[in-house]
Parts: sequence; C-alpha cells; structure tokens
Amino acid sequence: MAAPEPPGAAGAWPISYRDVLDARDRIRPHLPKTPLRAYPALDAEVGRGIHVFVKHENHNPTNSFKARNGLSLMSALSLEARQRGVVAATRGNHGLGLAWAGSLLGARVTICVPRGNNPEKNEAIRGFGVELIEEGRDYDEVVRVAERLVRERGLHLGHSTNDPLVIAGAATLTLEILEENPRIEALVIGVGGGSQAVGALTVARELRPDLKIYGVQAERASAIHDSWHAGHPIAKDTADTFADGLATRNVYDLTFPALRQGLAGFVTVSEGEMAEALRLLLRATHNLAEGAGAAGLAGLLKMRDTLSGKNVGIVLSGGNIDAVTLRRVLDGEI
Repeated sequence: MAAPEPPGAAGAWPISYRDVLDARDRIRPHLPKTPLRAYPALDAEVGRGIHVFVKHENHNPTNSFKARNGLSLMSALSLEARQRGVVAATRGNHGLGLAWAGSLLGARVTICVPRGNNPEKNEAIRGFGVELIEEGRDYDEVVRVAERLVRERGLHLGHSTNDPLVIAGAATLTLEILEENPRIEALVIGVGGGSQAVGALTVARELRPDLKIYGVQAERASAIHDSWHAGHPIAKDTADTFADGLATRNVYDLTFPALRQGLAGFVTVSEGEMAEALRLLLRATHNLAEGAGAAGLAGLLKMRDTLSGKNVGIVLSGGNIDAVTLRRVLDGEI
C-alpha cells in the first residue's frame, strides 16, 4: 500500500467536526442509532485473532446508511429550496435516502437512475411518491442528467458525494461507532464516492487520531483506488460490478484529496470476494447485505495479516440487493 500524503498536502478538509455534530442534531429526531454488534462466529471465520464489530446501517429506514446522508442534506435546506425541489443521480440507495427524507419534510424530489437499474430499488424509490427518471447507461452519465434538470427546472442538486451536508451525514455513523466502542483500532470501509470514508476520517481526526481507516473498492470499479495509489485522478470507461453502490468511474473533488491524505491503505476486491463476504455475513450474522454492504468485510478478509489481533469495525452499509442477484450469489454464480 502506498503511503498517504501528509495532512494539509492537498487543500482544505471538506467538512469540520462541528458539521458532523450539527448533522447528528438534525437527523436524530428521525433516525435512532444503529446497532454495533460482535459475532463470535464471524470472528472465528475471519481468524488471526481479529475481533470484528459490525455497524448495521442496513437497519436504517431505507436499509442503508444513505438515509443519514439524505436527511442531513434535506433538513439543512430552506423551505423555499425544498418546495422548489431537489434532484439527484443514484444507483438506488442515495435516491432512497433523499426520497425518504423528502417524504418526512415535505420536499419535492426527482430521482435519476440509469436504464436497467436495480428494479427493486426503483420500486422502493417510487413508493415515496417521487418522480423517477430512467436515463443514461451508468451512474456517471446519470449525474449529467441531474445537472441538466438543475439548469432546466431550477432544482437543487443533491449530489451523492460532492456535498458537505452529505459527507457530514455519513460521518455520524463513525461518531456512533467510536462513542459506543472507543477500543476499536481500525475501520475498513467500502468506497463508492467516499462519503463514508471521509466522514470517518473527519471524526477520527477529532476523537481518535491514532485510528487506522482503510478503503475498499470493487476491482471492476476502481477509479478512486487507482487514483489514490497513483497520486492523481484517473477516470475509468466502465464500472461494471454487482456492487452498484461502488459503481463509479471518477474521483470527486470534495472526497479525493481527503482520502489521499487520510487513508491508511486502500485495496480492491473481486466480485467473487464480495459475494463470499455477503454469504459469510448472512451465515454468521443472519443479516442481508448488498454487494457494497459486504465490501468492508471483503476488504478485511484481504487484509487479515495487516490487521491481525486488532479490534476492527466494518460497516454493513446497505442490504438492498435484488432477488435475482441474491439468488446468483447464493448459488455461487458470482
């Protein structure tokens, strides 16, 4: 793993610890803390004397940590902005978070997804009464669709990563982890756009500067991982992974410099490694994870030697896997 740059080498940090506390205050009336649990069966499977603590973001109202992000953003907007409307691009969970938050706060929401998107996520988004637009081949193309609607309709863009309010919302999960278990020595976090990881780094800078935070990306959607190791942004032509929460082709201005500065290491995992981690979570914890939700465990399994004997936190970031993909995972086809 390449050594990260020293703090301050790449510009200002995207959010402050105060931003995280403010986000927690805004979301707490609607979002209780999610469980942080240990499972002896999981420790036994991981081995190397590692004690694993699972943060169950799959227990949020939309079955994903993105409920935090969406509510953090929506609750900070003015009444006028909510009434005018919010638009976002998503593969599912960010859109679900904004749609849910909009339904709580009376905001108009438009969600853009790529053609052929997870049908069950689409159905769940529509269930909150939002406008759903299917256009573009992947997340990065759908971002441009959302940006067009900002210009045409005057909507507020709720970017899934490139927004300080979104990152602050994601950071609240790490705040909960460290308040509940300050003995955790490392966190292994899946990276799609980087809101979870940068949120974790922000909290660690304030509460636990010694905490090691590692990033994990899908091999088939590795733009940020490859950029981190190269030291400069590298765009990809495709992001073809069943872990749709990780399916991005570019780095993001607000998160990439912080990831470069703060991560202790960054690895990629294969489709098969994420599928095996999903099966292990189901077997050892009886909780369902989607591909991105299992990425942290997949990365931990890959870094077992590095993390031997440590107390390690992972984030089961979401459980919104569709039935067809789940069947393929359980049948060993992925």
